[in-house]
Amino acid sequence: METLLNAASSIPSHRLVPKPRVLPPKPVTARPLCCLRNNGDVNGLRKAQSQQGFEDQPKGEISQSSSGDHKAKQSDIWEFFREAQQNILYLNKQRLLAVEELSKSNREKQLLLNKIKKLEAEKQAGAGKDKLSVCWEMLLRIDSMVLSGIVSPEEASGLRSMVMDQKVNVADFFIDTTQRRDAELLGELHAFSERSKKNGFHVVHICTEMAPLVSVGSLASYVTGLSQAVQRKGHLVEVILPKYMSLDLDDVQGLREVESEFYSYFNGQIHGNRIWMGVIYGIGVTLIEPLYYSSFFNREKIYGYSDDFERFSYFARASLDYIVKCGKQPDVLHLHNWETAIVGPLFWDIFVKQGLEGTRILFTCHDFHSQCLEQPDKLALCGLDPARLHRPDRLQDNNKTHLVNILKGGVVYSNKVVISSIHSKHRIIHSPSHGLEPSLNIHKDKLVVAPCGFDKLTWDPSKDYFLPENYSAENMKGKAVSKVALQQHVGLSEHDSITLVGCISSEMTDGHIEQLKESIRDATQRNVQFVFMGSSKKPSLNRALESFQEELVDGGLRFITRYEEALSHLLFAGSDIILCRSFHDPIFHVPLKALRYGAAPILVNSNDRNFADHDYEATMYSQYISSTFANVSLSLALHEIKSNPSKWIRRIQDAMTQDFSWDGECSDIYVSAYTAIKSL
Repeated sequence: METLLNAASSIPSHRLVPKPRVLPPKPVTARPLCCLRNNGDVNGLRKAQSQQGFEDQPKGEISQSSSGDHKAKQSDIWEFFREAQQNILYLNKQRLLAVEELSKSNREKQLLLNKIKKLEAEKQAGAGKDKLSVCWEMLLRIDSMVLSGIVSPEEASGLRSMVMDQKVNVADFFIDTTQRRDAELLGELHAFSERSKKNGFHVVHICTEMAPLVSVGSLASYVTGLSQAVQRKGHLVEVILPKYMSLDLDDVQGLREVESEFYSYFNGQIHGNRIWMGVIYGIGVTLIEPLYYSSFFNREKIYGYSDDFERFSYFARASLDYIVKCGKQPDVLHLHNWETAIVGPLFWDIFVKQGLEGTRILFTCHDFHSQCLEQPDKLALCGLDPARLHRPDRLQDNNKTHLVNILKGGVVYSNKVVISSIHSKHRIIHSPSHGLEPSLNIHKDKLVVAPCGFDKLTWDPSKDYFLPENYSAENMKGKAVSKVALQQHVGLSEHDSITLVGCISSEMTDGHIEQLKESIRDATQRNVQFVFMGSSKKPSLNRALESFQEELVDGGLRFITRYEEALSHLLFAGSDIILCRSFHDPIFHVPLKALRYGAAPILVNSNDRNFADHDYEATMYSQYISSTFANVSLSLALHEIKSNPSKWIRRIQDAMTQDFSWDGECSDIYVSAYTAIKSL
């Protein structure tokens, strides 16, 4: 039988169904069954022929005829057998492939079901409102009472302080505020009179983005991540935003419109606004909707219009009018970028004496490239005096002196300026690219540099429900499991000795693409696999990467032309190296996530490595990156992984223990800045 199988295996696989053969008619009336032996002989064939009416023929003729017929029949039978055997082998192979594919689908289905069950369990566990959300609902109801005239701003200030001082007790006592009328709730608040010493800051962000409500760039995740981290440290944070037409309100708890109109000043007149309130991720959010200037924020885009200064100066003035109207007395007004930088001059020239004497201003600059240069007379729209501000030491632009620079106003009129960057304070001040060097140098004592962070609650390999098995720096077994799962998912060969390099990017230039292709060509010759996730706004670049994938004969590259949340978690966990465009990635936080998931962040472009100064003005994050991965190329990293794996693993495990999340260095810098300006 083994001989038959070997012979059958030589038949081409494309012969699936044997063609019917037409045999010549035989002068026989009946034939007994015969069977093949293991050696291919036919049993009983001669005996059967002797009984079929050939007695009259001569023995020689009978013998010769029988021998010819026997050989022809044996050949026909053998041909049928070989074709049938080949078909059986092919069908069996297809059956095994189908069973394997079905098993894989069942495994993926079960994994998905497990994750859904886990998510549902987490959702049920957190179905009740957290204490901060309850506290914020109470504070927003107090604001609503002020706007409606039920309580005075002075009384509201005392009630607010009581709620902030007693956050835990308030959350336990006032479980549901939405079902109570204002008068009833006010009576209960008066009864709840216990006081305690205030030990936290009240911070109000006045900004133009907040995730997930509205996200355009890095500002949205920055505001949300920082606000949550600062609240986890015991402070109270709220956010004021314009009510854009395109807001995503799905995750807002208790969203409600205040029944009373609120008025603010703009262009010499008083204009009405609608106020909306809600809670997002435990943060109180107020949305301001202009009535007369309704077109300001009912647009397709958030930025990029010729009247952007008018739009955002209206919002800045309305935000301050709202704070005063509600009787709020926050410790810090936190501003972001040029869009709300005008709050600084407005605060000190108009509002500080309206009950805000204890409030201070902190300004975060996320980007020096957008500064907003305008004609000085436009400052009068929001109530400012152009002649007073169009001066070199105030808002006058350093280069185009006939214009005012709104971003510069944020620097000049703030008590503290935080710059989000990976560069050192010295390098930022003396950079000639932004044109603000004289102003930054004058105000250098109030400048602070802070890194961005990432959400460590969502991005934690020890708890990540997108991973097939969780892991940590102390137990890395789950990372190896994730690597195999990633290889299986994208169709790459599985082997422990293969180094897997991941890359996540939303946009790449032609130069980055060429550098990436060069790195891949070199690395794939050294038993390395690549998984690239992301897409370019330029279809030509996507096509270039896809065609490059087809060029690689060994199939060591997979290019995924879309972003998938679940797969991105698996990519960080399964990769040994993550290629990055920059170590400062305020949008996707790729290098920060790579460190947390035990993947080495390596730059694609070697020219981007010259960023860190070894001085005290650089952040801990930039100093750490500079000393560990900044000078490591992809080629050098691959060499170290192969030549000294134990040393490499120790470096990776050390990186996993660093806390570069929002709760780490970033929020610590901000709390220190809040503390410093409150003592001024």
